[in-house]
Amino acid sequence: MEYTSGAASWQKAMRRAVVAFLPRRPRQRRPGWSIGVPLIAAAAGLLFTTTATTAGGTALREDRRPQLTQLIEDRREQVATSELRAARLRADVESETETLADTDAPIKEQRDRAHGLQQAAGFTALTGSGVTVELNDAPRRGDGTLPKGATNDDLVVHQGDVQAVVNALWAGGAEAMSIMNVRVLSTSAVRCVGNTLLLHGRVYSPPFKIVAIGDPAALQQALAGSQGVGLFKQAVDHYQLGYSEHVATVTVPAFEDSTALRSATVPR
Repeated sequence: MEYTSGAASWQKAMRRAVVAFLPRRPRQRRPGWSIGVPLIAAAAGLLFTTTATTAGGTALREDRRPQLTQLIEDRREQVATSELRAARLRADVESETETLADTDAPIKEQRDRAHGLQQAAGFTALTGSGVTVELNDAPRRGDGTLPKGATNDDLVVHQGDVQAVVNALWAGGAEAMSIMNVRVLSTSAVRCVGNTLLLHGRVYSPPFKIVAIGDPAALQQALAGSQGVGLFKQAVDHYQLGYSEHVATVTVPAFEDSTALRSATVPR
């Protein structure tokens, strides 16, 4: 029994030694799965991250809309409050000036001189024959599509369109002018924010109405000869933007905003 057990042990040892010297069989690889699985996992992670980021950005934009709307309303209320306060202060100044003018000749002289310049400066309301021009965005289609070859910018009134009408009316000899029933002066700036108009701190939506007092024939001739107005009329034909122009007796209100200048130069 001992010999048999020793022989069996010796045979096992020999087999192990032979196996150790034999070349190992290479493992069968799965190139598709070994490379594909990490790539799929990485792509899935990237997709999830992008989706989450996009959803977060959309939610952020949607969350900010009420905030922006509230901010605009707050600014409008602040402007209205400031305008009322300014009107009260102007009334107080006028009252004090009238009181002093009754007893002080130099003050009375300057007051009378200022009153004589108020109409030319735009501080009195005027009524007379004139021209009213109205600009409007193109109507939106029910299905939300755009006209062939058009972009969103082609379908709205821009700052340059309003400015072209204003410049043409001044060139045509306008004596007084208003935009959206607000008196405009030589220092008034017309700006657009998106498709809204910003004038003297207030925001207006289309249609934009521009009223000018003057010789109607001269004003209409100036509008017809304006290159900028002509370009807008071409857009009216192509994209159905709104343009109307008519003659009537109109009223232009007095200028009621601040007259403070931030900068000025002495003419040479």
